[in-house]
Amino acid sequence: MITTLKSELNPQQYEAVTTIDRPLLIIAGAGSGKTRVITQRIAYMLSRGVHQQHILALTFTNKAAREMQDRVKAITGKRLTQLTVSTFHAFGVQILRSYSQRLGYRDHFSIYDTVDQVSLLKETAREISFRLEEEDPKTILGLFSDLRTGRRVWDADTERYHHLFTDYRSHLKLYNSVDFDDLILLPIELFENHADILEAVRGRYRYILVDEFQDTSTKQYMFIKYIADGNRNICVVGDDDQSIYSWRGANFGNISQYEKDYPELLEVRLEQNYRSTTTILEAANGVIRNNTNRKDKHLWTGDDSGTAIEVYYPNDEREEAAFIAERIAETRLKDHLKYEDFGVLIRTNALSRAIEEAFLAANLPYRITGGTSFFDRKEIRDCISYMRLAANHDDDMSLLRILNTPRRGIGRKTLEGLTDVARSRNCSLFSAIHLVCRPEDSSMNDRVKRDLTGFTDLIERYRERFLKSKRDLAAALTELVAEVDYWAYIVSEHQTNEKIAKWKYRNIELFIESLRNWERDPDNLDPGLFQWLNRISLQGRDDNQNETDSGQINLMTIHAAKGLEHEMVFLAGVEDGIIPHRRAIEEDPANIEEERRLFYVALTRAKRKLMITSCRTRSVMREISTMEPSPFLQEIPAHLMTAHEPSAPIQTNEAVDYFSLVRARLNNR
Repeated sequence: MITTLKSELNPQQYEAVTTIDRPLLIIAGAGSGKTRVITQRIAYMLSRGVHQQHILALTFTNKAAREMQDRVKAITGKRLTQLTVSTFHAFGVQILRSYSQRLGYRDHFSIYDTVDQVSLLKETAREISFRLEEEDPKTILGLFSDLRTGRRVWDADTERYHHLFTDYRSHLKLYNSVDFDDLILLPIELFENHADILEAVRGRYRYILVDEFQDTSTKQYMFIKYIADGNRNICVVGDDDQSIYSWRGANFGNISQYEKDYPELLEVRLEQNYRSTTTILEAANGVIRNNTNRKDKHLWTGDDSGTAIEVYYPNDEREEAAFIAERIAETRLKDHLKYEDFGVLIRTNALSRAIEEAFLAANLPYRITGGTSFFDRKEIRDCISYMRLAANHDDDMSLLRILNTPRRGIGRKTLEGLTDVARSRNCSLFSAIHLVCRPEDSSMNDRVKRDLTGFTDLIERYRERFLKSKRDLAAALTELVAEVDYWAYIVSEHQTNEKIAKWKYRNIELFIESLRNWERDPDNLDPGLFQWLNRISLQGRDDNQNETDSGQINLMTIHAAKGLEHEMVFLAGVEDGIIPHRRAIEEDPANIEEERRLFYVALTRAKRKLMITSCRTRSVMREISTMEPSPFLQEIPAHLMTAHEPSAPIQTNEAVDYFSLVRARLNNR
C-alpha cells in the first residue's frame, strides 16, 4: 500500500496520510485534496492494524460524512460497521444515547430544531407573561445560544431575558428534550463530572480526525479535546483562510490554541491546488495576503492554462442579471457545459431577486441553495410529531402539534384545562390527559374524555408498534397515516385545490419511502425509531446545504458555496458596502479580514472561468444608490483581469454557427 500511496499522492499529502501516532495539523489550502488525504489516512490506519472501532472522524455536514465513509469503503473494500464518521452533533447524540440518564434525562429524548424551539419559547413566554410581540423569537434563541456557549455574558442588556431563559430551559428538560447546543454542551458536562464516562469514551476512540477545523467553535474544540487528551493521537485539518462562520460561533483561533495544547504536533501544509487555473489562484493569493492574522501559504498548480478574470460594470442590478443570464446561455453552448457547471455567488440573499427574474425570463433552470427543508413541510412535520410523541410521551411540542391534526374536536377550553393540570402537577400534557381521564375526575365531560382517551390509546398502541418494529417502521407509519385518515384531512384543508392535496400526500409517501430505504440498508445495524428520529433531526439541520442538483444553475450565497466548485463562477454584486459588508465593518473594523476570507472563498470556487460584476448603481430600500467597486478588486493583480466589453452585433455567419450549436445540442439529447 505504501508504494501505491507514494505514486498517488504528492510528498506533503503522503506525509499527512502516513503520520498517525502523534498530533498532526494539516493546513489544507482550497482545492488541495484534503478529503482525499483524510480518507486515505483512515484507510492507511486500518491497513496498519488500527481497529475501525478506535477511529473517530468528525466533520460538519451529513453529506461530507457520507462522502468520507463511502470513499474509505471504496478504498478498503470492507464493511465499516464500527468506524465512526459523523458530524459533531450526531456524535453528541451518540454519547447522550449511552449516558443521558446520568444527567437526569429519560430514554428516548427528543431533539428540538428551530421550529420546535420557537414554539416552546412562545409557550414559555405566555406562561410567565413575557411580551414577545415586538421581538424576534429566533433572535432571542440566538442570544440564549450565545449565553450558553460563552459568546456573551449576562449583563444589563441581557438580564431582562433571565427569567424567560431559565423557564425555557426548565420546560425543555421537563419535556425530556434537548436542543442542538445541548448535543455539544451535555457531553462536555458528562466528561467534566463523570470520570468513568470520559475514560470509557477515550478507550473507545484512540485516533481522532477533525475536518474543517477552522469552523469549530470553542465548545466543539473542548468537546473533542477531552477525548483526544487520552491518547493524543489527534489530526485536525483546516485552512484559516477559509474561516467564514464566526457569526455562528466558529473560532479559527482554535488552530493557534491547538498548537499550544499539543506542542509536539507535526504541521503539514497542502498548497498544491488541483481545482483552479493559475490565473484564479494568483488572484486569490493576491487578495488573501492582505490579511495579517493568518498562516503564510501560497496556492499553486501545475495547470498554467486559464483565461483572464473578466470584470463587468453594469449600470444596475437588472442589467447585471440580464448579462449573467445571457453569458450562461452563450457559454453553455459554446463550451459544451451543463447548467450545473455554473455557479452564481452573492454576498446576501437580498441580491437574488433580479437574478432569479432574469433566469425565469430566459427560461434557465436554477436552484437556490438553502431553501425550505423537506423536513419543515407541514405534512412531514406532522408525521414526525406522531413518531416523536410515540417515542417520548413528554414531548409537549409534538403533542400540541398533532392533538387536533386531524381534528378531534378538542377545543381551546379543554387544552387550557390540560395546561393548568400539567402546570400544577409539574408534568407533561400527555400525563395530564391520563389524570383528567380517570373515572373519579370530573373536570372534563364524558365526550371530551373519550376523545382524549382515543388519542392517547392511539399513541400508546403505535408506540408499541414502533418500538418493536425492527425494519418495519415504514409499514407502521403507513398504517398510522391511514388510521388517522390524513388524506381526508389534507383534502379538507385544500378543498379548492386537489392538486396541492395530492402533492402534500405524495410528500408523505416519499418520506415513508425514505424510511423504508433506511431500514433496508444492510449497513444500518440499528434501525430503531429513536435512531431514525435523531437522524432526521440532524439531517434537517443541514438539508439543502452543500448540495448540487443535476440540470440546474446553482444560485447561492458565498457562505453556502464553501466546499463546492464550478467550471464557471459569476461573482455578482462586488461593490463596496456589499463585500465587504457595510454592517459587518461597522460592528467591528476587524471584520474586514473575515470579509476578505469570504471573497477568497468565492474566488477559489471557480475551476476554469471567473466573471465578476460590479454595478454602478443599485436599488437599495427602493432608492437608487450610487455604488463603488469593492476595494477587494484592487487587491487582485491588475494583469490577471480584463474589462468585459459588450458583445458586438452578431454577424450573419456567427448567427449560423450559433444556430448550429443549438441544433447540435438538441439532437444530442
